[in-house]
Amino acid sequence: MTFFKGGTCEFEEIARHATSEIGYVFHIERVEAKVGESDEPSRITLRVTMIFRREDDGWKIVLRQADPIMTPRSIDSIIEKPMR
Repeated sequence: MTFFKGGTCEFEEIARHATSEIGYVFHIERVEAKVGESDEPSRITLRVTMIFRREDDGWKIVLRQADPIMTPRSIDSIIEKPMR
């Protein structure tokens, strides 16, 4: 999937923490961008976790995980059926 000619990009920080060696941030990312072949921009909301590591030349992102799940779900909705 290709994103292009984006519009706005907003971040809502939920939590952050850092030590002298490692840090993390949790935030909600709201982006407006054209997706694929669409002529109209779409609004995309992601829940994002990023982990950083301090290196000699500054902080580096070592993990960025994002997913679109933004509403509460029951535990039953995420339990997989047993494999046979």
